[in-house]
Amino acid sequence: MTAVGQAARPDSAHRISSNAEALSVARELAASFAAGAAERDRDRRLPYEEIDRLSASGLLALTVPARFGGLDVPPSVLARVVSILAAADPSIAQIPHSHFVYLNLLRLAAPDSLAERVFTDVLAGGRIANAQSERGGKTIADISTQLTPVEGEPTRFTLDGEKFYCTGSLFAHTLAVLAKLDVAVGDFAPGEYVAFIPADSPGVEIVDDWDAVGQRTTGSGTVRFAGVPVTADDLVARAKATAAPTGYGAYAQLLHVAIDTGVARGALGAAVEFVRTKARPWFEAGVERAVDDPLVVQRFGELDVDVATAEAMLDAAGRAVDEAVAGTGAPRRELVADASIAVARAKAVADRVGPGVASALFEVSGTRAAAAGNRLDRYWRDVRTHTLHDPVRWKYQHIGRRLLRDEEPPLHGVI
Repeated sequence: MTAVGQAARPDSAHRISSNAEALSVARELAASFAAGAAERDRDRRLPYEEIDRLSASGLLALTVPARFGGLDVPPSVLARVVSILAAADPSIAQIPHSHFVYLNLLRLAAPDSLAERVFTDVLAGGRIANAQSERGGKTIADISTQLTPVEGEPTRFTLDGEKFYCTGSLFAHTLAVLAKLDVAVGDFAPGEYVAFIPADSPGVEIVDDWDAVGQRTTGSGTVRFAGVPVTADDLVARAKATAAPTGYGAYAQLLHVAIDTGVARGALGAAVEFVRTKARPWFEAGVERAVDDPLVVQRFGELDVDVATAEAMLDAAGRAVDEAVAGTGAPRRELVADASIAVARAKAVADRVGPGVASALFEVSGTRAAAAGNRLDRYWRDVRTHTLHDPVRWKYQHIGRRLLRDEEPPLHGVI
C-alpha cells in the first residue's frame, strides 16, 4: 500500500479537428500501447508514460463542448475510440472512463464558471478521475463522504471521507468527488454533490492499493479526504444530471460496453495470431497447420460472429445515445429511454461475448497458450473484472419491463 503524489501534466495537448482524425489517432496509439500491455500486466507497471501520451494526443479532450473550444464528438465516436484502445490494453481504455463521464456531468449540470475552468484544463491535457464508490454502505448507492459548511462562510466547505475503486486517481490532475450535504447552505439544498478539486489539494491522500485479478494497471485505489477545502464554485448537484432524462446513465454505460467489446476483439486477435504462428494441429485432423484444421476454422468463424455481433450492438447503442443527447425528433424522455434500453441490450451481449471469447482463446489455441509467459489470460482477467461493474441481470430486467409493461428504465445514472 503506497501513498502517491501528484501526476505529472503534459506540456501541451494536440487539438483533434475531426471524428476521422480521432479514430486515426486512437488506432495509432493503440498499436503502440499493445506492444507493452502484457509486460505492464505481468509487472503491474502503471502506464504513466502511456497516459501522458493519451493526454497529449488530444483524445481526452474529444468531448469538450464546442462553445468551450472543443470538438464535441458524439457518444458513438467516443465509444469507438474507447473500444479501439480496449482491444490493445483494457486498463488504459478504462482509466479515462470517469474522465469522460464527469465531463458529461459538467456539460449537463455545471455552472459556466466551473465548466469553463475544467474544460480549459482538459484542452491543455488535464485529466479527471472519480472518487465515487464506498465500501461501508448497505449498497453502492449509500454515500457517507461529507461536505461540511464552514461556520459563518456560506461559500466554503470541508470534505471528509474515504473512497475506493477510484479508477485513474493515480494519474489524475482533478478528482471528481461524490459527497453529501446534509443541511441547506445558501443556494445549496441538502443532497449529493460532485466536488471538482485538484488532486494535490491539502488533505487528499491517494493510495496505490488496487489488487484485483484483472485491470491491474488502472490505478483504481483508495482516496482519503481529511478536511479538504472546497468552495461553492467547485460543486455540481448530481441530481441535475441523474434525476432528469438527460441520457447521463446511458452515456456512461455505453463506454463500459465499448471496453468489454474492445477486449473481445483484442482477445480474438490474439487467438488468431497465436494459432497462425504457434499452435499445432490436432493429429486426427490430418493437416499440417492448425489454421487448416476444419474444427478450428469452424470455431473461429463462430467467435468472429460473436464479436461482430457485439460490435454491431455497440454501434446501434451509440447511435441511440447520439439521438438522446442531441434531443431532436421524438420527445426527449422517450429518446433517453430508448437509448438506455439499447445500451442495456448491448451490455448484455458484451457481457456474454467478452468473457466467452477470452476463454475460448485457449480452446482454439491449445495447451501452449496456457504458458504463463504468453500472458494470454490477461484478456479473460481484464474483461471478467470489468464486467462486474454493473450486474447484467438487471439489464435484462429493465429490457423485459419495457417490452412487457412499457415501463421506462429508472433515472439513477447507471442505465
